[in-house]
Amino acid sequence: MAVPVVIGPDAPGAPGWVEARSVAEVERLVRAGHTVAVTPAALAGAEGAAGDAAADEAAELAAASICAWLGARVFRTARPAQVRLAVEMTESLAGRRPPALARRGLA
Repeated sequence: MAVPVVIGPDAPGAPGWVEARSVAEVERLVRAGHTVAVTPAALAGAEGAAGDAAADEAAELAAASICAWLGARVFRTARPAQVRLAVEMTESLAGRRPPALARRGLA
């Protein structure tokens, strides 16, 4: 499976990418074999909202994690560092990427 890509909100897309506008659409397009691009802020309803910034960020990261779990490969965001971390963590939990650090508890 391809490595996830995190890009800026205005970055141009590649010709083979298909933009998904809902979680259901992400799932359908991934099953069809497409490289799926998503804008997590739009899926979370956090884009341009006048609400709490921390809540908007949490909603965007949750949407990015759900889309990554379902197989989306391209993420458009104004928070690239945070979204990349959420996507990498989700990829590790899904077993598609080894964890960055493994510790063994010896209590």
